[in-house]
Amino acid sequence: MSRTPDLASILAQLDPAADTAQRHLWLIGLLGWVRGKRDSVPGAIARLQLFLDAAEARPEVQARLQAWWAALVDTVDITTLLADFGFAPRTALASEVAERLRTKLLPASPETIDASELFMLALPGEFDAQWVAALEEAQLARLVRLLAPTDTGGASRWHKALLDAITYCAGQILSTGFAPELRLRMSEAARESQPFHALIHDVESLRVEVLHGLRTPERLDAAVQRLRDRLEACRAAAATVYTHFEDNGISVGLVFRLRQLRERILRVRLLLDCLLSPQPALTAARLMASLVLVGQERRSLRALFASNSSLLAAKVAERSAETGEHYITRTGAEYRSMVQKAAGGGALMAFTTLAKFGLYALALSAFWGGFWAGVNYAVTFVLIQLLHLTVATKQPAMTAPAMAAKLKELGASDAIESFVDEITHLVRSQVAAVLGNVLVVFPAVLALAWLIAQATGAPAITHRQAEHVFESLHLLGPSLFFAAFTGVLLFVASIIAGWTENWFVLHRLDSAMRYNPRITGLLGQARAARWAQFLRENISGFAANISLGFMLGLVPAIAGFFGLGLDVRHVTLSTGQIGAALASLGPPTLHMPAFWWAVAAIPLIGALNVTVSFYLAFSVALRAQNVSGVDRSRIYAAIRQRLRSAPLSFFMPGRGRSATG
Repeated sequence: MSRTPDLASILAQLDPAADTAQRHLWLIGLLGWVRGKRDSVPGAIARLQLFLDAAEARPEVQARLQAWWAALVDTVDITTLLADFGFAPRTALASEVAERLRTKLLPASPETIDASELFMLALPGEFDAQWVAALEEAQLARLVRLLAPTDTGGASRWHKALLDAITYCAGQILSTGFAPELRLRMSEAARESQPFHALIHDVESLRVEVLHGLRTPERLDAAVQRLRDRLEACRAAAATVYTHFEDNGISVGLVFRLRQLRERILRVRLLLDCLLSPQPALTAARLMASLVLVGQERRSLRALFASNSSLLAAKVAERSAETGEHYITRTGAEYRSMVQKAAGGGALMAFTTLAKFGLYALALSAFWGGFWAGVNYAVTFVLIQLLHLTVATKQPAMTAPAMAAKLKELGASDAIESFVDEITHLVRSQVAAVLGNVLVVFPAVLALAWLIAQATGAPAITHRQAEHVFESLHLLGPSLFFAAFTGVLLFVASIIAGWTENWFVLHRLDSAMRYNPRITGLLGQARAARWAQFLRENISGFAANISLGFMLGLVPAIAGFFGLGLDVRHVTLSTGQIGAALASLGPPTLHMPAFWWAVAAIPLIGALNVTVSFYLAFSVALRAQNVSGVDRSRIYAAIRQRLRSAPLSFFMPGRGRSATG
């Protein structure tokens, strides 16, 4: 175990003539001694005070320290720290992910002239930001006098470094603002005002005023104000791109570039504050403390994805909310229509259930069996969509964002009651859809299995398959866990649906289909327009249904390859399987305990399918809608009150208040 060096040994090791790596290692060691155990900011400041006292008391140490500092500032480029630290070296999200992975996984070398790399080695943790920010002006003034006496022109060097950093930042802002991906998405007024065109000119005007020996305060103030106004105009022009996203889809890559642009503008403002501050040492320390926190975030992949995917999550949730509104019934007529649509969906799922057993009979390999099962499910789900029927378990992940959107209106006086009304509408809709699916798929499978038996002289499924159905769906087995896992897949399908629709809109594929000469030449203008409109209205449903079908089929096969033993339990398919097993074994099945254990599992499978997918989608929608701070206890109390006063309103439409709530 290495022993922590004391101050005397640290001062003895100070050698301004050492090579670059050794000089930097000395700085890293000194700051490690200052921070100590990272448990006390006053303790760190006290140790820095001891260092100042010891260096000032020994002229030879002070001379070596000043020579060391001169070598440091001559060899290390501080503008990389001031202008570029915390920003992506390339304006692409994928390259930034790779860069952060490299930073997290590969060790850094102190043999560097890049101030950013040295900074992350010397001040690596959040505790460093705390003690640096707590330094007082008197201590900072002593440190400045110790390192660079006033007659060396240290302040002028600092001002030039700040001006260079501002120039480099402005160049990056200009490059991003002129990029066609953003420029063409700005509002027409923003493009006509050309805010980015004169940015470099304003920066150069500021440089002249700062470095000119005959400058006046009035001219300097005017140059600073022009630059501040220019930066604000650039920020406002870039912000208009977000309005374009509202109607034309969101790209995570574009959001990443916009955030980089905004952060660059904020960095220039910070550098301006340092440049103009009457207390340069104090503002420089505050800037360094803020850069320590920037370094912490620079290492975080989670922060990168969270900051750049929040808008996409919001748009996906918004598009799901628009779809989800169609699944919420509010009147008796809508309720009956939902039951009818769910009954039709249940009837089609009966064919899917028996087709699944037919695939089992082919004894395909695990992958191909899962693939063709996925095709079976996907075709059925798409057919249900095109016939405007319903599969109950697809609804919750779509309705959750619609519910979360209502939470934005909780400031109104009757908002809580209105939201509870929506909860009753939603629960009632789910009950209607599940019952419609389950109560039809069971007799439909029985009838189809009987017809197959009559036509072929053999049961639709073997007795062994029937017994396996009861074993796999046993209430005390893993079925409930698998049902919850299926709820996760249902949620993932809704996310894929929202993302696909956003991608479709972002790339304007409906417009391309409507007007592209090759497509119109092939289909004709009228037919191309009809197809464009059809896909615009149904692309989300296709994505959800196809992805869900293949996940239900392939995920168990892929999980089995890794030995995970995962399976899916979909309430409608599980009910159909029980019907097929009953048809195969006949009336004696009713006396089998295994049959009733499987039947008892069906309500819980349905509940878990619905609640897990709803909960996950609702959580994402809450974050996307920025309503996570809502006082949920008031909502829960109101729901409990409604359950006590009108419990039937959660299951069937009534009259009066319950008819709408």
